[in-house]
Amino acid sequence: MDWGLKNRMQSIFKADGKTVMLAVDHGYFLGPVSRLEDPRKTVEPLIPYADSLMLTRGVLRNCIDAKYNVPIVLRVSGGNSIIGKDLANEGITVSFEDAIRLNVSGVALSIYVGTDYEHQTLINLSKLVDEGQKYGIPVLAVTAVGKELEKRDARYLSLSCRIAAELGAHTVKTYYCEDFEKVVESCPVPVVIAGGPKLKNEFDALKMAHAAIRAGAKGVDMGRNIWQSRWPVAMISAIRAIVHDNASVKKASDLFITLQSKKK
Repeated sequence: MDWGLKNRMQSIFKADGKTVMLAVDHGYFLGPVSRLEDPRKTVEPLIPYADSLMLTRGVLRNCIDAKYNVPIVLRVSGGNSIIGKDLANEGITVSFEDAIRLNVSGVALSIYVGTDYEHQTLINLSKLVDEGQKYGIPVLAVTAVGKELEKRDARYLSLSCRIAAELGAHTVKTYYCEDFEKVVESCPVPVVIAGGPKLKNEFDALKMAHAAIRAGAKGVDMGRNIWQSRWPVAMISAIRAIVHDNASVKKASDLFITLQSKKK
């Protein structure tokens, strides 16, 4: 791994080898999703607690002040929408030259294994890895499932993560599932978990994050389960405690409750 690529990876994954990524790229296919209607208002209070931001170039340029020295993982795939025929029909939407202009620490795209667009999205990943190697920028592959959430089992996710790693992805983002340790063990690059749709309550999200870290995940790339909370700063702080401090679910929950009460 060249120095520049290694340096960028270490800006995302901290000294303990773990990361709390804040995902705010949802608008690229969901539009103004609830509590992300005004990205600047939602994201700014959370920046001090995030190890990196995952977002699109439009939100980065228009909603994130350049004064913030936070690593950026740039979403570079798209071309679909929630009302379109197939969420899997994605292409690469950002050139590496523009990513470099934005001083990113990494780029991210989705792959859709098992769909009609599997080949297309895997070739997208391969091309992106080639370009990333050229410029020393790591690639995060997102094992997306589109609207078919039932695909989130260990067999499918192990297949998707391993293929992404085999094609050269430096990191893989995937869903948490039962037997998650099997997914991690069969993937030779760091795995971070997606938060997925908003869970019933914050404590369920804390339990999921804790279970994933115990199973070998190197962090989270969480969005809605943080910024759709009524207490997003308390929530991301509790997640950080799990990821970086090896906090138990109880300790993280107690921290969340304490910070939630202060917010009131």
